[in-house]
Amino acid sequence: MTETGNGAQPATAPQAAQPQVKMQVMAQFIRDMSFENAVAQRGLGDSNVQPEIQVQVSLDARKRSVEHQYEVICKFKITSSNKGDGATLFLLELDYGGIFHVEGVPEEQLHPFLLIECPRMIFPFVRRIVSDVTRDGGFPPLNLDTVDFLALYRQELARRAAETKGAEPAATPKPS
Repeated sequence: MTETGNGAQPATAPQAAQPQVKMQVMAQFIRDMSFENAVAQRGLGDSNVQPEIQVQVSLDARKRSVEHQYEVICKFKITSSNKGDGATLFLLELDYGGIFHVEGVPEEQLHPFLLIECPRMIFPFVRRIVSDVTRDGGFPPLNLDTVDFLALYRQELARRAAETKGAEPAATPKPS
């Protein structure tokens, strides 16, 4: 072992260096958006409206032709209806995408990374769009609650596992 000039021992390199995870948002875009103000279309003037908001979220990710690039699409379907009679007040559908450059993520962790971390990065922009569109559509601005993308991912895995389990043929009893 060699000594440095100040009497300190030289630093040793880590045994197995973990690959450095790199993620960069290359682009963000609205792929599709629709807003329907049902109240204005029906001409309702009822001031006794108690809105109830329902938000549905689905995610999709795919590899792009460029190495280490992925496209992630977050689909939001937001419905506001009146608690009293169930009449739809507005319907907002938004498909918002991001193109990500991702390196250093192990292959077995790439799928959850794309469907959890990438949507987290672009969600604040979705929240802003939803707020602006609902305000511009004649309603108070809707500030979406934070989406738990990890819980959403786990629910989808559980749903797929249950679907697969249900599709398997029933076990045949063994003769006694």
